[in-house]
Amino acid sequence: MKKFNYIASAKRTFKIESSAINSLANQIDTNFTQLCDSIRSNKGKFIIMGVGKSGHIGQKISATLSSTGTGSIFIHPTEAAHGDMGLIEKKDIVFLISNSGETDEIINILPSLKRSSYKLASLTGNNKSSIALASDISIVIKSKEACPLDLAPTSSTTSALAFGDALAIALLESKGFTSNDFAKFHPGGSLGKKLFLKVKDLVNTDFKPMVGKDDNIKDVIIEISQKMLGITPVLSKDSIVGVITDGDLRRTLLDNQEISSLKAEDIMSINPQVIDLEVKAADALETMKSNKISQLIVTKDSEYYGILHIQNLIKEGIS
Repeated sequence: MKKFNYIASAKRTFKIESSAINSLANQIDTNFTQLCDSIRSNKGKFIIMGVGKSGHIGQKISATLSSTGTGSIFIHPTEAAHGDMGLIEKKDIVFLISNSGETDEIINILPSLKRSSYKLASLTGNNKSSIALASDISIVIKSKEACPLDLAPTSSTTSALAFGDALAIALLESKGFTSNDFAKFHPGGSLGKKLFLKVKDLVNTDFKPMVGKDDNIKDVIIEISQKMLGITPVLSKDSIVGVITDGDLRRTLLDNQEISSLKAEDIMSINPQVIDLEVKAADALETMKSNKISQLIVTKDSEYYGILHIQNLIKEGIS
């Protein structure tokens, strides 16, 4: 069998598709602005339709929009023709994706879409196509397919996907969408946890080690061992004056011949790292990493509240 240069083929595809992406900036025009303004001012849903590969891209665009604050759903044109048209209301914008602009499944329901929706918009590769001409807002993007047969959707779907990202980000920025807004739409998974979880959600107050500055070293060892967090704050009149860790105890044992007379204040480290319980858990992890520590003393209104251990963060997938 003749050896084929797969890498050279892949590089050609990358070059063609990257060129298609780069050309998008010169192809979008005021119709893009009109589409964004229409979505921003509209009180209904933003419904996306497409068939085949365009349908898959449409589903991804819809998901990206919904996760960034623009309510969107995907409806397959065939399903719309068999009952799902009932989901479309007169206040909705319907966005049709078809590179040829002549997708039969969409063309067959164009009259119904016009009657049922507030406005039709489209993304095609042909401004003279049936779908483009039927649209109130027509976005046209032309791409040379990476497929040498000019049959398999390649550059056209890549361009449509990039267009969808550009649409979502333009709307996000115009709304002043923040990371806190993003967290509301992503309560689960690592992204949501990084944005949503706070220290107070992870700190365990059932195991709350503490010693007084006059407690002897035996009391310190017992407290750290029983609470199993490898650390104990040192308190004086309810104020945190220091901290003792497993490492502090080991160094004390190595450096002192006689330890029975030592008190907590003799071995504690002063100015310990503390964090408020309302701080994001992800920020707490960054504090641990920057200070090369695995525990943080948690405070509430500057008073000792509990201990946050790095294992609490790891268990929640925050890393």
